[in-house]
Amino acid sequence: MPPVHRRSPAEGTAATALVEPAAAKINLYLHVIGRRADGYHLLDSLVAFAADGDVLTATPADDLRLRLDGPFAGPLEKEADNLVMRAARSLAAAAGIDKGAMLTLTKNLPVASGLGGGSADAAATLRLLCRLWSIDPRHVPLFEIARSLGADVPVCLKQRAAFLGGIGERLDPAPVLPAAGLLLVNPRVPLATPAVFAARAGAFSAPARFAEVPRDAAELARLLRARRNDLTQAAIDLVPAVGEILDALASSPGCLLARMSGSGATCFGIYGDRMLARAAGLWLAERRPAWWILPTSFTVADERPDNPIE
Repeated sequence: MPPVHRRSPAEGTAATALVEPAAAKINLYLHVIGRRADGYHLLDSLVAFAADGDVLTATPADDLRLRLDGPFAGPLEKEADNLVMRAARSLAAAAGIDKGAMLTLTKNLPVASGLGGGSADAAATLRLLCRLWSIDPRHVPLFEIARSLGADVPVCLKQRAAFLGGIGERLDPAPVLPAAGLLLVNPRVPLATPAVFAARAGAFSAPARFAEVPRDAAELARLLRARRNDLTQAAIDLVPAVGEILDALASSPGCLLARMSGSGATCFGIYGDRMLARAAGLWLAERRPAWWILPTSFTVADERPDNPIE
């Protein structure tokens, strides 16, 4: 593997650097509806993206290299080969080019937190290198590359709200989501997805997709209250702090809905707008200063007109 470096504060970024966001993925609901013969679970989920997340930058280089920085870079330094480098090599091979890049991943999201961080980073790498290497996304099998990297990578490639099916690789359009505030909270405890699925008990759920277009955050919360995250109890059994976070979010000022995202341990609250989410974050930080707390909002499709992946 090409060397992975931790960037020092003194190192700057060249003026030619391209920047690409890797937005946090939020499972607004997640139903486990079956299980395949190979052991993988079948899902029905509504996924949205937050306005905040990790960040990738790239500059031209003779070979592929990766630097890590940000508050959660530490755990990734121990990985022998992370998804960013795998995505970069896969794209270069598919496009038949021999180019390099100096990639910098600023890891703002907790690792193994139910926010699709690694998948979002891989997807951002594909988008970013298409720009840096002047690759037309229509001329490479981009979604096939994404699927080879992980079930969540295709939806992260578009960074648009979508219904997920299969093991997460089947994407269907979702209604436009309203502007809303989000508060993301994590106990700073990693939670491995396989362990959560293994701990899950009970019957399978029915699919629960909806066609309504929620007018505001309150109506979205009403629709979501009729749905759930089927992995919540398993996550609480493994990390009891998940239950504490859900209770704290539910009691925070202005919270319309509190729920766990993905396989946890990150949970989210929905609020009327980002300012209300920020106020709730301050309220919660006073009571639980050890938790990771991030006020944010949904990413609106129109905010990313430059996304080359359509």
